Amino acid sequence: MNLISLRPGFLAALALLGTSVAFAHGVAEGDAQFLERVSGVQFLPYLYLGAKHMVTGYDHLLFLAGVIFFLYRLKDVALYVTLFAVGHSTTLLLGVLAGIRADPFIVDAIIGLSVVYKAFENIGGFRRLGVRIDTRAAVLTFGFVHGFGLSTKLQDLALATDGLIPNMIAFNLGVELGQFAALALILIVFELWRTRGGFLRQAYAANVAIMAAGFVLFGYQLTGYALS
Repeated sequence: MNLISLRPGFLAALALLGTSVAFAHGVAEGDAQFLERVSGVQFLPYLYLGAKHMVTGYDHLLFLAGVIFFLYRLKDVALYVTLFAVGHSTTLLLGVLAGIRADPFIVDAIIGLSVVYKAFENIGGFRRLGVRIDTRAAVLTFGFVHGFGLSTKLQDLALATDGLIPNMIAFNLGVELGQFAALALILIVFELWRTRGGFLRQAYAANVAIMAAGFVLFGYQLTGYALS
């Protein structure tokens, strides 16, 4: 396997990995202060903050990139992204509105493992082990975990109860709009990448790097849990 031929794949994977270093998962300090300060229905601000979270959410982007890596038909992309969105939306709303709580470090550690799972599946790891996993069920299940991860961050904030339901609906809608925008960009990059020679060789290297990033996220969150 030629190292030069793998270079585009490594660059793509490193870009995704770099995103995980550049953004801290959760709600930015300025945004958190705003959310704790306002009350009543704030549809547009919550819509914007939801979209912002998804676009800068390294864990969600890594997982989504893994999910659509080898999907060539738009209907397949739509199916898996819809499953993820259903799971994500359900636990985001239930977690905040119903007050369902869990340790955020443990939830985020599982999210890191979701990235590992999809990259490992993409390189044929489960097939070599003789293990069969229903990818649709896995994407839906990890969608539940990803949404729960965000809800644990919002639960740490003193959100006003006045207008909470419409605000959470707006936030969730923003998350889905942000997901759509990020997905469109990822699909464009993948489509251009696939037209180049050696995509499959480069894709293997990229998924190994994505899997490594997932292990880093997993280890980081477990360390945070131990220290907390």
